[in-house]
Amino acid sequence: HKPTYESMRKSLEAMKDHCLNNGVTDISMPRIGCGLDGLDWNKVSAILEEVFEDTDIKITVYTL
Repeated sequence: HKPTYESMRKSLEAMKDHCLNNGVTDISMPRIGCGLDGLDWNKVSAILEEVFEDTDIKITVYTL
């Protein structure tokens, strides 16, 4: 199944919880959900910022 913006938010919230519980301070990722899955990067980026805004976790997004 393709992701929705809501399932993306839930996945990112789970990722944040994992990072906070396991001392992860840096994340590197592609533009998740925006290739074949068809989500809009501007919306996904906004969700990413909202989910991680209250943390010190550094997120690096790579584009190929």
